[in-house]
Amino acid sequence: MAQSVLITGAGGGLGAAAASAFARRGWTVYAADLTPPAAAAGLVPVRMDVTATKSVEQAIAGLGTSELQCVVTLAGVLGVGPLAEMDDAKLQRVIDVNVMGTHRVVRAAFPLLSAGNGRIILISSETGWQPAMPFNGAYALSKHAVEAYGDALRRELAPLGVPVSIIQPGPFRTGMTASIEAAFADATIDGSPFAERVRKAGRLAAAQHEKAHDPGVLAAVIVEAATKSTPKLRYSVRPDRARALASRLPVRVVDSILRRAL
Repeated sequence: MAQSVLITGAGGGLGAAAASAFARRGWTVYAADLTPPAAAAGLVPVRMDVTATKSVEQAIAGLGTSELQCVVTLAGVLGVGPLAEMDDAKLQRVIDVNVMGTHRVVRAAFPLLSAGNGRIILISSETGWQPAMPFNGAYALSKHAVEAYGDALRRELAPLGVPVSIIQPGPFRTGMTASIEAAFADATIDGSPFAERVRKAGRLAAAQHEKAHDPGVLAAVIVEAATKSTPKLRYSVRPDRARALASRLPVRVVDSILRRAL
C-alpha cells in the first residue's frame, strides 16, 4: 500500500529536503507550510499556519485521505537575543511556532494516524538536550519543551501502538542558519549593555554555519525513523562537537569559558 506522510515546514530548508526524500521513495507527501512547495510527483502542497488552530484543522481535514502513516513536525523559527530585553511578542512567537505549533498538528492529525497505524516524528534540536547558551534562550527553551512534550506523548501513545521519535539535529545548512549573524545583530535594543556580546555570539554562530551539514543527511535519518519496524526513541544527528563537549563539562567551567569568549 502507498504510504503517506504529513510534513510541516516543507516549504524550504530541512522540510523540503525531507519531503523530497519521502517522495523519491514512493510516499505521498503532504507538504505543509505558510507557502507550500509546488505540486510535484508524490508531493501535495498544503497551505497551513501552525500558529492558528483553525488553519491546522482545516488543512488536515482537507488532505483528502482517511489515514496517515507518519507526521513530521519540521516547522520552526529561531529566536535569539538577550532574554532580559526580549519583548513578549518575540518570545511568544517562538513558543507558538515551535511548541504550540507542534501540538496543534499532532492533535489534529492524531485520528488519521490512528487509522493508518502511523507514527510521529518530532523535530527538536541539539539545544533540546544541552544546557542553553547565552542569547539563544528563546529557541533553547522551546526545544527543551518539545523534548518534554515528546516524552509524555510517547508514553501516552505507546499502549495505542503509535510510536513517537524525537530527532535532535546539530547544525545543518538552511536559509534560517545562513541569516543567523544578521538575526543576532538585530536582537538588541538601543543602548543595550549586551550589544557587543550579542554581536560576538552572532559571529560564533555564523562560523558554525560554515561547517554545517547537508540537509539530505537529516532527511535520510527522518526517513529511517519513519520506516524502521522499531524506531529509536531519539536520534542525535551530527551534533556540534564543541557544544556536545561543553554539555559534559562542569557548569561553572563552561560559564567561565563563555564569559571570556563573549
